Amino acid sequence: MPRTIEHPQALKPPVLHWPEGQTTATEDVRFSIGTLVNDRTQYDQMRSSFKAGGFDSPLCEFFFIDNTGTEQVCAYRGLNAMLNAARGRHVILCHQDVRLLTDTRDVLVSRLAALDLLDPSWALAGNAGGISPGTLAIRITDPHGGNQHVGQLPARAMSLDENFIVVRRDTRVGFSNDLSGFHFYGADICLNADIMGYSAYVIDFHLVHLSAGKKNLAFEEMEARFRTKWSRALAPRWMQTTCSLLRLAGDTLGQITGRLTETPYRKLSRHLPTAAGWKKPETETAG
Repeated sequence: MPRTIEHPQALKPPVLHWPEGQTTATEDVRFSIGTLVNDRTQYDQMRSSFKAGGFDSPLCEFFFIDNTGTEQVCAYRGLNAMLNAARGRHVILCHQDVRLLTDTRDVLVSRLAALDLLDPSWALAGNAGGISPGTLAIRITDPHGGNQHVGQLPARAMSLDENFIVVRRDTRVGFSNDLSGFHFYGADICLNADIMGYSAYVIDFHLVHLSAGKKNLAFEEMEARFRTKWSRALAPRWMQTTCSLLRLAGDTLGQITGRLTETPYRKLSRHLPTAAGWKKPETETAG
């Protein structure tokens, strides 16, 4: 029987499963490979291709969330549970319908080591993503075309495609708690990493993704929720701390305006009647 572990959540806890017959990983796990599964045949074929590509040693562990039934665990909650449970230095979050080709575990180790030298602050790596408005970087075979290689890799990315994402576990980046569903989570984790001071890259790691993806009503609804959440999260705002008043804005004009507005209030902010909990310190007397 597969081992299982539950994680406490506000909703019903996602249950993680380890495949039958998996060799117990060592304490020094290099890769944890996590997948949301709604087709066990697809998943078994994926895992077989990974094992053939070198992910079969005690340095690797596999786990999955079983979405074959009527109750579905969404990507945001499910993948966060996997990141919490992972022991590997690098966590691979991938679709059940990806297959390795000639690029093996050794190739991935080499690509990630190159990122360590290029940018020690990297947190995420994938095989496709958005680089800038209108520009993509891609290294994949999928229904859109074979052996695609777009852009000079590695390329720093603002988003990553969800079919294959490597997370550097020590960065502790994760997915938003206030989003749900199965779309845009690759963009979401990249934004969270960026806010934490980390970066994301598309790397030269070639594999097959059997699905081309699809845009349906669920995709459109998730796009609207994603846009609303991140528009709110990134909106200019005032930040009142116990010691300072700051205007946070992404554009230069907003920053300048904010600084001009801050000045008259900065010294007064701790003395305002609306500063709940503040009271004038008692004057010390000589004892």
